[in-house]
Amino acid sequence: MSLLTLEAVSKSYGALKVTDEVSVTVERGEMLGILGPNGAGKTTLFNLISGDVLPDVGRIVYAGQDVTRLPAFRRCRLGIGRSYQVPQPFGNMSVFENLVTAASFGGGQSEREAWDTAVAVLEQTGLLAQANRPAGSLTLLNRKRLELARALATRPDLLLLDEIAGGLTEHEAAQLVDELKRIKASGVTMIWIEHVVHALLVVADRLYVINFGRQLAQGEPHAVMNDPDVKRVYMGLEA
Repeated sequence: MSLLTLEAVSKSYGALKVTDEVSVTVERGEMLGILGPNGAGKTTLFNLISGDVLPDVGRIVYAGQDVTRLPAFRRCRLGIGRSYQVPQPFGNMSVFENLVTAASFGGGQSEREAWDTAVAVLEQTGLLAQANRPAGSLTLLNRKRLELARALATRPDLLLLDEIAGGLTEHEAAQLVDELKRIKASGVTMIWIEHVVHALLVVADRLYVINFGRQLAQGEPHAVMNDPDVKRVYMGLEA
């Protein structure tokens, strides 16, 4: 059984249709990469999956359950975790407290479980040395690490990553890719929106490209990147 299915999902803001009858299926254990030019509707697609916004029409099925109208916190408890393009930590709380909060309220874990999860995720994401620092004082790299860590602390089965490699150096992006490979190997299904294409291609099993809210192409990553329409729309190249 597929873990996630979107069936002809559409969302409009006034006259602007941001997602237009999007249909896509994500298999368990898969890493699906999402590409598209700025304004294509990628983040709105994530918001629809996570429950931050509700679709106008269409259906979203997660783990065999219709979650189309469920609020975000309910979906998080079911196993949908996400990061945001702009990190949104509780700035006055410590890194550790941010993770305990994510585990407790996002993941529904007991106090003891939340503490154990927070420590494990700190080690997993290389943030252990930053555990007692206020989250608002972190560098950009460590804020991005914390954004990933907060999502992982909810113990997701489906992890949504929104441009998590943006702003990182080549070395930092390579470290991130290694971490995502380990997360994937642990059985977590992932959907990753990213403009750092070379990083995405290392991990993704399949690419889904959207433009003006509609599917442009999907399939094996290198085949998709060689698609003439993708080259024209996403990379500005004429075939």
